[in-house]
Amino acid sequence: MAERSRKRNSSAVVESNSKRRFVPDSDEDEDQDASRVPSPLPEESQQTFPEVVLKSFYKKPGVLLIAGCVSWDNVAKRDSNGENIHPNLYTFHKFTDRKYRLIVSGCDSGHSILVSTSGECYTFGRNNYGQLGLGDTTTRYVPELVPELTGKNIIHAATGKHHSLFVTDTGTVYACGDNKHGQLGIGNNTPQYKTPTRIRYKGPPVVKAGCGSNFSMILDCNGALHSFGLPEFGQLGHNTDGKYFMTSNRLAFNLQAIPKKIAAYFEKQRDGRMNPITNVEIVDFSCGNNHTVAIDSLKRVFSWGFGGYGRLGHSDPKDVAVPLLIRSFQGSSRGVKSVYCGSKFTLAVNELGMLYLFGQPKPTGEANMYPKPMQDLMGWNVQCMGAGHTSMLFAADDTLIAMGASPTYGELGLGFTCGSTTRAKEVYSMAGMKYSQIAMGYSHSMLLVDDSTDEVKQKLEAIPTYSP
Repeated sequence: MAERSRKRNSSAVVESNSKRRFVPDSDEDEDQDASRVPSPLPEESQQTFPEVVLKSFYKKPGVLLIAGCVSWDNVAKRDSNGENIHPNLYTFHKFTDRKYRLIVSGCDSGHSILVSTSGECYTFGRNNYGQLGLGDTTTRYVPELVPELTGKNIIHAATGKHHSLFVTDTGTVYACGDNKHGQLGIGNNTPQYKTPTRIRYKGPPVVKAGCGSNFSMILDCNGALHSFGLPEFGQLGHNTDGKYFMTSNRLAFNLQAIPKKIAAYFEKQRDGRMNPITNVEIVDFSCGNNHTVAIDSLKRVFSWGFGGYGRLGHSDPKDVAVPLLIRSFQGSSRGVKSVYCGSKFTLAVNELGMLYLFGQPKPTGEANMYPKPMQDLMGWNVQCMGAGHTSMLFAADDTLIAMGASPTYGELGLGFTCGSTTRAKEVYSMAGMKYSQIAMGYSHSMLLVDDSTDEVKQKLEAIPTYSP
């Protein structure tokens, strides 16, 4: 309740344009004042990443399965008007006949992005801000090709609450959807962009994108992170929460509407001193609603943003405005190889395969203020996982394991009679399959199943098809 109240009070002042202003600094020191004509962007590079690099982005293609809430206009709404209601899918269903190599959604998202084996981009779900990039605000129940991205090979993508980012094989980033907080990185806060628009970024080619609720992150090929959007809670990592007083009793935020490089990483000493860490090269990261966790080439882990319920792993609930080293993962064989952020929690896998959880994945109960091993998954060989609003899915040893406290909407795939579980539970109907990817939204989940064997093909034939 404290978190909800705190966010409501602090974000209410940024609802009108008169209460926001731009920050006049970026990687290029370019003025973001909307009244000035921005310098033109250079032509998009036609040079793609080397083939050996591109292959590292291409995941094994598979058959798409979906479960959960598919009434996209009502996702996360308390005042549903009852229109366009589709029954929740309490078990996994096959969805479309096409094979995909990338499936994307986010812990606060009611929409999804799919990339076919040839690099074509499809979107579906809620579209109230044009986040599907289709030129309108009409919800799509079936994946639809994004015309503006035709001919572009999409290698990565990300979704926020109401916005989307797309990364091409030239390292160029396109964005669409809600832009009230500058989270599209286009250099202004025009409320909506309904088609993918190139962001105002002039740095090295981008290899990965991430989205929080109202901010965005991109990772360049040199291992540097760049952030943009709403700086509240210090979630951009620039040592500020962006707050300023417009008047004696009116608070507002400076928005970062152009990607800005995160310049420094720190370690907090026991006496409270903050020591900078040099030679940090980020190799992977994940964004929650209002926090980010990143891994560097030495398998060190840094986190920053909103600290409520321990989601940053620093043993206290304080917000952190700069990337801060998580000390729990320091030491021999304790480095981290992958991270996944849910709305209010974080999952991390260390180099020995041990899975850790910190934060609060369920609405009530105790929070993990620092990384703790997930005892329920001891002994399982987890290959991939997904983190949603409160739910988690794990692909381990040719089966699927689900965990998620009420309320759930069928995204765990456990069936109508067992919608939620606070303990890890095997989804028996999905056993015996190979999963190449898992993606979770606010209240839905998607799986990519490798159907290269006759045994898996036979199992897939028994799974029902969802045809909206």
